[in-house]
Amino acid sequence: MPRSDFFRGGLNVGGPLPLPHFGEGPNSFFRGQDRLFFYAAYERLQQGAAGSPGGISTPTAAGFAILNALPSGALGVSAVNRDIFNLYTPVAPVNDSGTIEVCSVRPTALTGACPGALLAVPIGGVAFAAPNFLKQNNVVTNVDYNQSTKTTHRFRFNLTNFQTVDTAAFLPAFYVGLPGKQRLFSYSMFHTFTSNLSNELRVAYRRSESNIPVGPQTFPGLGGVFPNLGFEDLALDIGPDGNAPQTGIENNYQIVNNVTYLWGNHSFKFGGDFRKIISPQSFVQRERGDYQYSALQYYLYDLSPDRLGERSVGNSPYYGDQKVLYTYIQDDWRIRPNVTLNLGLNHSYQEVPKGAKLQALNSIASVPGLIEFNAPKTQLKNFGPKFGIAWSPNFTEGMLGSVFGSNGQSSVRAGFSMGYDYIFDNLYILSLPPQANTTIDVPDLNAFSPGFLAAGGIPIPPPAVFTPASARAATSAFVPDQEVPYSLTWTLSIQRQLGTNWSFEARYLGTRGIHLLTQNRLNRIGRVAPQLGRSGLPTFLSAPTQAQLDALPLTLAIINARSNFVQRFADAGFGGSNVIGFLSNGNSTYHGGSASLIRRFSNGFQLTAAYTWSHLIDDTTAEVFSTVLSPRRVQEFQELRQERADSALDRRHRFVSSFIYELPFFRNDSNKFLRTVLGGFNFAGTYTAESGQKATVLSGRDANLNGDSAPDRTIRNPAGVRDTAS
Repeated sequence: MPRSDFFRGGLNVGGPLPLPHFGEGPNSFFRGQDRLFFYAAYERLQQGAAGSPGGISTPTAAGFAILNALPSGALGVSAVNRDIFNLYTPVAPVNDSGTIEVCSVRPTALTGACPGALLAVPIGGVAFAAPNFLKQNNVVTNVDYNQSTKTTHRFRFNLTNFQTVDTAAFLPAFYVGLPGKQRLFSYSMFHTFTSNLSNELRVAYRRSESNIPVGPQTFPGLGGVFPNLGFEDLALDIGPDGNAPQTGIENNYQIVNNVTYLWGNHSFKFGGDFRKIISPQSFVQRERGDYQYSALQYYLYDLSPDRLGERSVGNSPYYGDQKVLYTYIQDDWRIRPNVTLNLGLNHSYQEVPKGAKLQALNSIASVPGLIEFNAPKTQLKNFGPKFGIAWSPNFTEGMLGSVFGSNGQSSVRAGFSMGYDYIFDNLYILSLPPQANTTIDVPDLNAFSPGFLAAGGIPIPPPAVFTPASARAATSAFVPDQEVPYSLTWTLSIQRQLGTNWSFEARYLGTRGIHLLTQNRLNRIGRVAPQLGRSGLPTFLSAPTQAQLDALPLTLAIINARSNFVQRFADAGFGGSNVIGFLSNGNSTYHGGSASLIRRFSNGFQLTAAYTWSHLIDDTTAEVFSTVLSPRRVQEFQELRQERADSALDRRHRFVSSFIYELPFFRNDSNKFLRTVLGGFNFAGTYTAESGQKATVLSGRDANLNGDSAPDRTIRNPAGVRDTAS
């Protein structure tokens, strides 16, 4: 049985505190009963499990023997590369995954073709259970002071320290510990001025620290770091967590104030939430180098990678310092005893972080009318209206009386609101100018240049003095002026009481997401993009005849002769590397309907059952590498329309039912001991059924030849065999 350990323990103490009497009366202190209270708790959480087995393919002992027999030297394998592979790659126990091909001599540059014999290397599956451990300490302290019947004070302090294991790497040798710390202090004051006017004030400070380290492993000749080395034919990656190393600290200073004023049939509320964030971070994407090969043989012979070759270099830390302000005003207006209107307006202000303004360092690369590298401007007019209505029908007879019932037996609610999202800081730290951070790509993924890692892979260049031309050639990111994503939401719901203990609710929810973020390479275009007038070769689902091939108007050579850089960018000097930008051009549409039946807790039994049908369509699900089910970049950077489809987050059907049943045994027993020890138990359960999660099937090939293989989708054969692939 797999290991599974769990421990949760702690203690708590609380009660009234002595309150200073300041010399009044005979005692210097008196008990704080009804005035001053405290509560303190400590919790230790510790769990460990064997985890889910992870599967990879590696050579068998016979396969390793074939690889180790390959000659090294001028046209042979790299002894260093082979030693690293042998050191970290486990041996497959049996040959249950077929074979991979390795050339007996070094493949030819420019083509990658094998000029010698192809050797079949047997491989097999290797499964190992990744550790799943967590140690966490939590401390909570509360102090409440009732100054008077009109004024109360609340003090809170929370502390969390935790340690877990980073198992994002493929191989256990690269697993490391992940530490984290969180602190929160808050003070709240609630004051009632009059029966019609009250105020709530909150002041808080929150600090969080995170760290994703790398282990001590190094790769000879690469400057004391270990890159990520991926082999497509083995589905194996050797190296640390691809997101490591990185650190982040956030200091969040917050003040919130809310005012409530009652006037006649109106209940006015207004207030604001101001935050000052100081956040030094250190993260350089692919800082150690990321080299992905279609086949193990290209790595062993130390040829340049043919799937992906990138490394980013730059300065740390990055500062995500910014100010944030949310304000609102609303009125709950009871226009009739059974009708209430809710009218509101909110405003959202999110300052562009300090680190994003570093883009101004690259102003020398600006090309007016095409792209300008200035400090991005903060969006100021982010107002969002809100409207709602609640109606309690009162029909005593007729069909409407049967449907809605009399006063209080049903309610109808409808509303519309507009809300703004928050642009998270990770997008800006990935978009620094070349003066601070730049991404260097392998110039040609089809070069198969020898001696790649022996020459340092992609080396760290010395600091550069930029001219307009060199700055444009080195630019790899662009930060547009801020355009905050927002949503439009409309709802309609009907609730109906059924009898004494039952109720039914039907609800509709619609949402439009606008200006959603997408990850784009602004200066790239596919050599094959039919929607943009760049036709390609047809896909034959069966072997074509020679006449069909001869009749084709295009050849692969003609297609490869096209540039995959947008012409106006290439003409301006942005034709050497990708210019990545997170653009607010995405959209989503959601429609959902739900029905729920509720039995309130009565006679020891409670039941809820709810069914939801929904449909989510979008053209951007993940703008960063947050999931493997949907790519973070679009397939064709100049044509977002192709991406609009069912979202990877779309769950068409969902049913949830839960219940609580209070066991009747000993509940009312006259024996206090039996009633206390054996009574009061209940039986509870939840059942959930929902549609499976969708995933985008990717080919792993740069099918449209735009220099990016990550988002390219497969081709579906309508006449093929279901549930198979080729």
